[in-house]
Amino acid sequence: MHCIKKKTLNIKTGGLHVLIFSFFIFPVLLFAQQTDSTMPVKNATLENCIQYALQNNPQIKNAKINEEITETIIKSKLADWYPQINFNYNLQHNFQLPTFNFNGNISRSGSENTSGFNFGLTQNIFNRDALLASRSTKEVRLASDQNTQLQKIELAVAVSKAFYDVILTVQQLKVIQADIDRTNQSLKDAYFQYQSGLVDKTDYKRATIALNNAKSQKKSGDEALKSKSAYLKELMGLNDTQQFDLLYDTLQMENEIYVDTTQSVSYNNRIEIQQLETQKKLQQFNLQYNKWSFLPDLSAFGNYNLNFQNDQLSKLYGTTYPSSFAGLKLSFPIFQGGKRVEQIKQAEFQITLVDNDIRSLKNAINTQYENAMASYKSNLYNYFSLKENFSLASEVYEVLRLQYRSGVKTYLDVITAETDLRTAQISYYNALYQVLSSKIDVEKSLGKINY
Repeated sequence: MHCIKKKTLNIKTGGLHVLIFSFFIFPVLLFAQQTDSTMPVKNATLENCIQYALQNNPQIKNAKINEEITETIIKSKLADWYPQINFNYNLQHNFQLPTFNFNGNISRSGSENTSGFNFGLTQNIFNRDALLASRSTKEVRLASDQNTQLQKIELAVAVSKAFYDVILTVQQLKVIQADIDRTNQSLKDAYFQYQSGLVDKTDYKRATIALNNAKSQKKSGDEALKSKSAYLKELMGLNDTQQFDLLYDTLQMENEIYVDTTQSVSYNNRIEIQQLETQKKLQQFNLQYNKWSFLPDLSAFGNYNLNFQNDQLSKLYGTTYPSSFAGLKLSFPIFQGGKRVEQIKQAEFQITLVDNDIRSLKNAINTQYENAMASYKSNLYNYFSLKENFSLASEVYEVLRLQYRSGVKTYLDVITAETDLRTAQISYYNALYQVLSSKIDVEKSLGKINY
């Protein structure tokens, strides 16, 4: 497969047929703007660029980090089911001992120095917060994963369109360069005919004007290529010092423009619908969570204490007075002013909102599909028409060029034919880009793009 770097973009052909052959037969374009020899993207087909972007785009990296954050949150919530063990230590010096009155006798009780080691254990038996965490774990993970999937799909679509846009611009530059080559030859022909006295200066000046216009267009195209390439590099996660090479086959691209127009929308294929379905499940868990508020929290606990008392600090830890106990704790809120009932109603309303969002999104997806399909069909028809125009313009130019050299046609006819040919070529590549871009929109609306 042939690869052509940008700095070798100038094409010199022996004739129009060779030029056309080079446009459609040879796989073209290796683009590199930086001097750095590092090749972070090799064999950069469209799929290579997408895969590289999925690995290096900062937003995708952040989405994956958010998945990790979600995982840590899940684990921290599930940790409430494990036994909770605590340790406390205290050391206290009493400047004045507590005073007690017993049957009229005033006395002081206690020691001047006290200390204690406390080991406590609690175990949740029923706790609605921990229960919600354990039951919704799968859906919480799924929601995080679906968010990453959505960002990957959006990135793949953006990279695809940016990839085609760069290719389109390069092909346009090739067309303009070929036009410059033709105009240079026409300029020479006009000059020689002027020197021979066959024509006046008009043809020579017209050729010069056409050449200057073509060079100006090429300069604009070169700058546009830099801008579009920078955008593609941004999507791929490349910095300004890195280079990349784009490789593609024009004939293969032409073969990839087709899509089955008889397909119907399957809403479940769309990641956005899947996200809302997951959100609905989470809202249903939230409803159940609020219903559990009428149930008591139940936990077991146990404590083991080592107590120390002595009036002399140096002998404080000489004697131990241990104590221990275990028990169950039942916590049951009896009345909260109707708060729990209102929270249940709120959770039910949230589920209804999600149902409405699903219906609304399905309608929007159907509209999106119809618009994408209409645009695709229109662009496909336009593509075939402009492809035929390109072929006809090539034939017309070749005939008029030969007739002009034979003195049958005027140079104005040649200039007009060159302009028509250039316009037809650029329009053809525009149409190819438009049909490929609209095909991507159709596949996206059908949920066919997944990464």
